[in-house]
Amino acid sequence: MSNYETYETYDRGVRADVYTDGPTEVYEDTYRAAYEAPEPVFPRQAVTVAPGRADRRRRADRTASTASTMRRLVPQALVVAFLAGGTTAFVAKDKAIELSVDGKPRTLHTFADDVTELLAQQGVEVGEHDVVAPGRDADLASGDEVAVRYGRPVRLTIDGQRREVWTTARTVDGALEQLGVRAEGAYLSTSRSQPIGRAGLALDVRTERTVTIMADGRARTIRTNAATVGEAVQEAGIGLHGEDTTSVPPANFPRDGQTITVLRVTGTREIREEAIPFAVERTEDPTLFKGTEVVERAGRPGLRRVTYALRTVNGVKEKPRRVDEELVREPRSQLVKVGTKPMPTSVQGADQLNWHGLATCESGGRPGAVDPSGTYGGLYQFDTHTWHSLGGSGRPQDASAEEQTFRAKKLYVRRGSSPWPHCGTRLHG
Repeated sequence: MSNYETYETYDRGVRADVYTDGPTEVYEDTYRAAYEAPEPVFPRQAVTVAPGRADRRRRADRTASTASTMRRLVPQALVVAFLAGGTTAFVAKDKAIELSVDGKPRTLHTFADDVTELLAQQGVEVGEHDVVAPGRDADLASGDEVAVRYGRPVRLTIDGQRREVWTTARTVDGALEQLGVRAEGAYLSTSRSQPIGRAGLALDVRTERTVTIMADGRARTIRTNAATVGEAVQEAGIGLHGEDTTSVPPANFPRDGQTITVLRVTGTREIREEAIPFAVERTEDPTLFKGTEVVERAGRPGLRRVTYALRTVNGVKEKPRRVDEELVREPRSQLVKVGTKPMPTSVQGADQLNWHGLATCESGGRPGAVDPSGTYGGLYQFDTHTWHSLGGSGRPQDASAEEQTFRAKKLYVRRGSSPWPHCGTRLHG
């Protein structure tokens, strides 16, 4: 409502009503200036005394009375005219505005030209997430409505997906509607009527989804807002026992339209003993001819005990899975001496003989050949005693073909072809 105050001078008879809802200093000063203005001075006319003096004096008194009255009325007229013009301008700039701040309306009068100026006058601060309608640059006219809605941060998790959003709604229900979140049948971490303060809140929403669960040869389709696959399986009335599990990890979030298979699992354990291969360590020996290897120490495989898990899933056996192992015996390396001594190729008196024919007859030309009794070996079927007497090491069948031929030549120089009674004639053939 408009408020007016009355200014009045009793000695001069001046009275003025002034609008005071706003700065009134200008009008008070205007009134005061008019009130304190000096009275106008009217010069008196000289009166000449002559015949008919009484009449002339009466006329002079009437003139003086009229001047006195004018002195009183002129200031009053000036003040009233000045105040009337100022009040008209004052009322023209005043606007009645309905301002609603975060849902709390109030009516006020202002001289602000636009919304930004109005909010500054009223001490209303707005941020980048706040909404002002009409816009902050909009001009104001009397009767306008201005609304300010504060933004509120919401830490929203929808079906496991986290994000931060802003809303001007003051309740959870209003925020869901404003954000376009389908809440029918959904799980909400807080009540829909929960107010949202300026600091915001955290809100977890799980919408209703359709999930199909395959178990024991049957399909069950349910509508659920469960947080995990395990919860959805329970809601479908399906129990998991022992090692039973699901095709989707039980802790995962169930998605709309997803099919989940229940896996019935039976399992046993089996222990097996497995050999550990031994390593072969070779050492050069300058006393042995090149191509000759002698086993100094035979290797021995190690042994370990391995535990396997055997599973059957929905009646189908899976590949065994190693779950544990225990070392029973360490493997022992095999030590081998490798000859580096150059092999002589010539033995005087035996070089021109047919050694290839003899080897073909005795062993079929195979350096590693061994007779059925295990007594004789190599190209020329040496026995171990004869082989060692000729300077050989180990077994003859383990030596190179060159070394075997060299030692056969040495044997021929000693004993001729007698060591080969059946095939010796081939030497000269």
